[in-house]
Amino acid sequence: QVQLVESGGGLVQPGGSLRLSCAASGRTFSSYAMGWFRQAPGKEREFVTAINWSGESTSYADSVKGRFTISRDNAKNTVYLQMNSLKPEDTAVYYCAAGWLSSSNRPFANKYEYWGQGTQVTVSS
Repeated sequence: QVQLVESGGGLVQPGGSLRLSCAASGRTFSSYAMGWFRQAPGKEREFVTAINWSGESTSYADSVKGRFTISRDNAKNTVYLQMNSLKPEDTAVYYCAAGWLSSSNRPFANKYEYWGQGTQVTVSS
């Protein structure tokens, strides 16, 4: 069993940066792939990025490539999402997720077993 708690969301101006954290409980954190998804009002939840258990392999949605960076610290049971050059269209609730999945399944929300409660990110002037 893994419990996930996101933090770090808030209000930021366009062009600004935020770093989200997702703290996990459970001794098996390091064996899970981790992903970040987001959901804007009136829209479906969409894939943002994911990282494998070791941190050596990552995947990104085209909309965030070059602006967002995912990383993990298995010693701290934490995964991070560094978000730079934020745009108003990045406004959403951001969720972290954990699961046993192959790299090809990273973009699919239904492949993840555990989810956090989400943290709001608002990009506005």
